[in-house]
Amino acid sequence: MRLFKSNLLNWKYILGEILLIFFGISLAIWFNNWNEDSKINTNKKIALDKIEDEIQNNLGELRAAREVNTKIPKAIANYKEFVLKGDGYAVSEISKMQDFQKEYPGFFQIKDSVRINDTVYRYLGDTKINIELTELSEIAWETSRHMGIANEFGYECLYELENMYNIQRLVQNEINKAAEALQNQEIDRLIRILGFISQLDEQLESDYNSMLGHITDCL
Repeated sequence: MRLFKSNLLNWKYILGEILLIFFGISLAIWFNNWNEDSKINTNKKIALDKIEDEIQNNLGELRAAREVNTKIPKAIANYKEFVLKGDGYAVSEISKMQDFQKEYPGFFQIKDSVRINDTVYRYLGDTKINIELTELSEIAWETSRHMGIANEFGYECLYELENMYNIQRLVQNEINKAAEALQNQEIDRLIRILGFISQLDEQLESDYNSMLGHITDCL
């Protein structure tokens, strides 16, 4: 058996190789972690950009629908108070009917009119209620959740987004109920639903604006 003396080993070389391997492994781990963090941050940025666009679009839809739908209860109330009579005809002064038609275009469609006196006419026509049915999207949000990206947003951001989209679903659900009430000609129910939607709208718009104001904090 051949014996080796310890003084023949190059300990500096061996130590250098060990350190080189150690730093190589550490560098590889660091680079892998950095690469993963970079991918996560990139995915978060893309997801938040899509969510921001979605909120902006939903906010526009919400405001457009409100402009139309909030006039419906007012139109019905004014029609009953100033125009509608028990015989099924509408009796009104010319100026009032003109103002009504201007304020609520398309609500009362006149088919015929009979002059009662110099300023008052009896009108025959049909009422028509048009509801603005919005489709508030949550595709970007649901995609982020299903892909697990939303979990990287942080608790405060995640909580605020969850709450905002929950209220959005409530609004969408009430809009669907309003459409059903109109289809069934349940006018009193329709008015109640539209009143509730108006309250939810205010909260949802506030949440939209709040989220848009600091959505970059989710990065």
